[in-house]
Amino acid sequence: MDELPGYPIYLDHHATTPLDPRVLEAMLPYFTQKFGNAASRGHRFGWEADQAVEQARRQIAGLIGASPQEIVFTSGATESDNLAIKGVAEAYADRGDHIITTAIEHKAVLDACKKLERRGCRVTCLPVGPDGLVDPGAVRAAIGERTVLVSIMYANNEVGTIQPVAEIGGICKERGVLFHSDAVQAVGKTPVDVDADNIDLLSISAHKMYGPKGVGALYVRRRNPRVQLAAQMDGGGHERGARAGTLNVPGIVGLGEACAIAGREMPEESGRLRHLRDRLRASLEAGLDEVAVNGSLEHGLPHSLNMSFAGVEAESLMMGMSEVALSSGSACTSASMEPSYVLRAMGVADELAHCSIRFGLGRFNTGQEVDYAAARAIEVVKKLRELSPAYEMVKEAI
Repeated sequence: MDELPGYPIYLDHHATTPLDPRVLEAMLPYFTQKFGNAASRGHRFGWEADQAVEQARRQIAGLIGASPQEIVFTSGATESDNLAIKGVAEAYADRGDHIITTAIEHKAVLDACKKLERRGCRVTCLPVGPDGLVDPGAVRAAIGERTVLVSIMYANNEVGTIQPVAEIGGICKERGVLFHSDAVQAVGKTPVDVDADNIDLLSISAHKMYGPKGVGALYVRRRNPRVQLAAQMDGGGHERGARAGTLNVPGIVGLGEACAIAGREMPEESGRLRHLRDRLRASLEAGLDEVAVNGSLEHGLPHSLNMSFAGVEAESLMMGMSEVALSSGSACTSASMEPSYVLRAMGVADELAHCSIRFGLGRFNTGQEVDYAAARAIEVVKKLRELSPAYEMVKEAI
């Protein structure tokens, strides 16, 4: 098959996204002419930087229905998750020591919870159904007198399932428990409103929404209730005492611009990506047998498709179509040869989990690229299956 002019093709937008040229344009002056420290309040260079930071706060807040004062800047979503979970556990230690999360969270959440467990906290890890959805009733049943925080992601980074966050948040509100959501995959891709969704803390990352790497934000509710956080980084009292450190002004400007663009373009972009995703799925299902979608398309991100190809190792498939950037799971665990812990938690058998590929479509992908990727996947899967005793066993239903 002929290679496309756009080779290689990038279909791994869950892992990271390319910087939007408009975001870069907004950032560039803050590397050179407007290079001031936003904490320098005695001269114009500092004022310019501070004004840019406050503008970004307004842009981020506008996208998620928050107020600018509720936005805390961090180095990325991993730090935001850690600040939310550890910060709440420490600040509310006199009230309780129990945290609830799920088996399919990002490692930034799961590992932060494990660290707190070693310090004496109790962590409940809820299961999910075959579609990757958490049962809100299970959240309600797990909340006890010592529960201080529920942390459940907005949308999953491997299968794209969007959780019933508004219902879960309502349960937390009713029981007087704080609700944190890692919304890295959702913000900019699907509407997020912290008030309508009853969210008290929410993690954001710039590089998942066509912004720069190394910058993120944490939304922290200031009213009804006012969330208390114990800072995890000390030294200078930046960000109203929530997170010390000189602010990454160019990165923050980029995050703000990325949010502004998403706010304007998300409805149209989501519709286009959903169309491309459905086109990709239809092509794969028409060209191959023994394929299955993992997760929920009904309750899923518009750009996300995770599929299993029985009898074909995911790594072999990716090597066979190396001109297309794909993933078999989270970028944070891609060095592991273990099957995806997310798919395992959903009840997918190990042998099928090993055969699963994540397609992540993005802003700059074209229909031609999607058609090429589908055709290449069909071609390579058929070749690999010819050599696969596992596929013969599937066909013979052994």
